[in-house]
Amino acid sequence: MDFNDTAAEAEFRAKVKAWLAEAAAEYLQPPAKPWALEDFVTRSKAWQLKKFEAGYVGITWPKAIGGQGLTPMHQIIFNQEESRTFVPTGLYSIGLGMCIPTVFTHGSPEIAARYVPKALRGEEVWCQLFSEPVAGSDLASIRTKAVKDGDEWVINGQKVWTSFAHKSDFGIVVTRTDFDAPKHKGLTMFIVDMHAPGMEVRPIKQMSGGSDFNEVFFTDVRVKDTHRLGEVGEGWKVSLTTLMHERLAVGGKPRNAPGYQTLLNVANSLETDTGPAIQQTDVRNRIADTYIADEGIRLTQMRALSALSRGQIPGPEQSISKVVVAKTLQDMSAFALDLAESAGFAVEPGSDLEKLQGSYMWSAGLRIAGGTDEILRNIIAERVLGLPGDLRPDKDTPFSQLKPL
Repeated sequence: MDFNDTAAEAEFRAKVKAWLAEAAAEYLQPPAKPWALEDFVTRSKAWQLKKFEAGYVGITWPKAIGGQGLTPMHQIIFNQEESRTFVPTGLYSIGLGMCIPTVFTHGSPEIAARYVPKALRGEEVWCQLFSEPVAGSDLASIRTKAVKDGDEWVINGQKVWTSFAHKSDFGIVVTRTDFDAPKHKGLTMFIVDMHAPGMEVRPIKQMSGGSDFNEVFFTDVRVKDTHRLGEVGEGWKVSLTTLMHERLAVGGKPRNAPGYQTLLNVANSLETDTGPAIQQTDVRNRIADTYIADEGIRLTQMRALSALSRGQIPGPEQSISKVVVAKTLQDMSAFALDLAESAGFAVEPGSDLEKLQGSYMWSAGLRIAGGTDEILRNIIAERVLGLPGDLRPDKDTPFSQLKPL
């Protein structure tokens, strides 16, 4: 592995650091309290526009569609430096990280010209409409249907767990257009207007108090055929483009997530019946375990970066990292709250214990979002270790003959 920047990369990193020091001056420290949703949206749009004007959006995208035409390493360097701040970026991570690359890869030049520039400027927010109540990890089992009607398609069905759907202007939706084809071969993807007649978005209340996820209902929603992405029946192939970008977007450790140092700080500050928590052997062992996991994640990511820097395609690093990241965050957070006992319920705003409390509430979802632990372990087993694949008896069966779970 190569841990060092090339001369050109070092120059780019210095440029980014200097720009962030000025442009993100108000975000160099964490906010005193979490932003309300509307404030978060306003700040996110302002930051996205500021990045656009400085030329730090679409870094790897072709110049022909408004990107910078640079290498993945340039994007990674910018992400690394941006992650040292507390700027709001989550509103656009799905749209720019997953949806828009699918749009300009599989949409017509006219469609790309219409949607890409506004997405880059942050004028329009996008969401990804994939999961359904009976089709989460098994995406090919979706039942939301689209029926051709002249030069339009009529969509009916339901999606769930759609992040920021209630704040999105557009989305990409995978539908079933042929119920008599095998489940992977009867899908088609479209761009849908989130404010179109027949669209209903219902926020899901989370135990943290927020509502980032949503249920989305389609009732006779009409979409023009020009807004189809890829060929009819090729929705699975198009979805793989989205999922490939999703692995890159959510495969690593979330920005500003707690780590072993956070747990160490809490252990140093807590007093137990037998003395300071840090003096207990089981506590020290748990901190050591967390450190090993954190370092393993960091070094695995460095392996992927080294491959990119040599012009190679990274291997299974993202799947491995995500499995370890999600479980480590959940286990570490649960241990810290158990250690704090009743103090884990009433925490001081901005404290390390508050970070771990927040991590405890969303880390379980991280083990589902972007691919469940089970799906990722299958990928690692089959594509990395070369183990025999799962039996898939429904692979060639017409979808109409399959019974829902």
